[in-house]
Amino acid sequence: MSRPITRATALVTAFTAALVLAFAAPASAATFLTHAQATSQLSAAGISWTSSGGCSDRNVSTCTSFDQVRQTTIDGIKTLRSASGCAITVTGGTETGHSGGTYSHWNGYKLDTRQSTCIDSYIANNFTYVGYISGWGYQYRSGAGNLYTDEGNHWDILYYNCGGC
Repeated sequence: MSRPITRATALVTAFTAALVLAFAAPASAATFLTHAQATSQLSAAGISWTSSGGCSDRNVSTCTSFDQVRQTTIDGIKTLRSASGCAITVTGGTETGHSGGTYSHWNGYKLDTRQSTCIDSYIANNFTYVGYISGWGYQYRSGAGNLYTDEGNHWDILYYNCGGC
């Protein structure tokens, strides 16, 4: 191949790569949902939710809000519902009042769910027991790496990813 053709090919390749990088979404970009988008998806999957305050305001701790929840978190709870066959009721979302940190409720990574014989058994029988985490509860890790913590009166679930959706 002649030198001008080689240079032209290299320039076209570099230009194409620059265009892809300029217009492609970052690989780590998260999709965040509104409360209405999340509740629509939960309902369609047969997952219910409840609020002790009867509200969905993200800034009120007695509400249950899904505003700014990550799509992967909603996909994760839908995967749990489908794989377990259990009824699931979400009791906590992205509202204020939970512990902080990077992988927090506020940042859209976590949901709380009501305990039941069905879901308790499914988690204990299908996920790896990690141990008792002092101040938190008994923790299990799914094959996808998500963490399920039995906090005594509910499950605190951390979705790093959608769990195989």
